[in-house]
Amino acid sequence: MENKNYIINGCEYFSGSNDPTIIAGPCVIEDDEMIWKTARKIKELTTQYGFKFIFKSSYDKANRSSIDSFRGPGIASGLKILSEVKKELNVPILVDIHSPGEAEAVAEIADVIQIPAFLCRQTDLLVAAGKTGKIINVKKGQFLSPYEVSSIKKKVESTGNGKCLITERGFSFGYNNLVVDMRSFMIIRDLGIKMVFDGTHSVQLPGGGGNITGGERKFASGLIRAAAAVGVDGIFLEVHPSPDDAKCDAANQVSYELFEKILQQVKSIIKIHG
Repeated sequence: MENKNYIINGCEYFSGSNDPTIIAGPCVIEDDEMIWKTARKIKELTTQYGFKFIFKSSYDKANRSSIDSFRGPGIASGLKILSEVKKELNVPILVDIHSPGEAEAVAEIADVIQIPAFLCRQTDLLVAAGKTGKIINVKKGQFLSPYEVSSIKKKVESTGNGKCLITERGFSFGYNNLVVDMRSFMIIRDLGIKMVFDGTHSVQLPGGGGNITGGERKFASGLIRAAAAVGVDGIFLEVHPSPDDAKCDAANQVSYELFEKILQQVKSIIKIHG
């Protein structure tokens, strides 16, 4: 049931190694000013380097290390902000959901609905997302082999929706670490599934900061270069105007400057594919 054309507003997205889609934005909505500033900057840079761009951010981070972690403004306020960004900047939006009951409301404004990694096998959630008819991006659980994602795709397809992406974000390696196996990219694509590489969550150190998630931002650009060389349909990054001050995932979000450098590097690498 693979749908080879993932169309948003008449434009094809996730169309292969020569034209990877960039999914980027801050981890969570912190305030209006930060969201607008970041969305405008990312659109400016992706346009400059010739990439298709989907803006992402979360209204609620339901899976955090600590009960005291910042979660976001909630679904009503969050969707209102993202809807305004989508309309004013004319950019597609990706939003993640954590329960089946969120799917319908999120589908009213989102072009891509994302399923978090820890929830990637939740049948009711995948089916609810699939029924919206939107593109469904499923983060592959850190506990799954790449071969197992075909079952995830089948759950989405059971609704008649063939627009399923799988995002690789590293494998649990124990002791607060993740490892990226580049063979996973080839395995997933050989299964006939469009795939995205998450370059910033892959450098997380889950729980590595005690009551917060740590990370090693310095490795993000190297892993993204490798992914671009192997070949992916999309690249996912979390971008923040001041990463070290971010209220969520501060250790692995990238600055505007690093984001631009990564775009330059990916652009150079994909020329080889051509």
